[in-house]
Amino acid sequence: MYKTLLSGLLILTLGACNSYKYGSDGAAEKSNLTIGVVKSKVVKGETTQDEILKLFGSPNLVSKNKSNREVWSYNKMSVEHKAGSTDFFAGQRASQSSSSKSFDLIITFDEKDVVADYSVVSTAY
Repeated sequence: MYKTLLSGLLILTLGACNSYKYGSDGAAEKSNLTIGVVKSKVVKGETTQDEILKLFGSPNLVSKNKSNREVWSYNKMSVEHKAGSTDFFAGQRASQSSSSKSFDLIITFDEKDVVADYSVVSTAY
């Protein structure tokens, strides 16, 4: 009985320590879309659309601006959930927490399909 109770407490405690990270499609993901990669690999007047595709894959949105230049938008979101734990001896449950991060990259190309400009917006809450 004591071993069973102790095993149950151990499983609940370890399970409460897990954190999960999900992408915008609901699956765990790993991406090149980071500020470090953008700053080190994307060069205005040099980086081509093909190079951007190899770095980041297909954009989330393709549009044209008022100057009729092509604009690509990338978005990466992640949510991390941390489960609370239960203190069986005190009869209290610790609160759960979560944090969200969003990363947006907007690239404007010139008439030769080369990066003319880009902007990055990163938020965490």
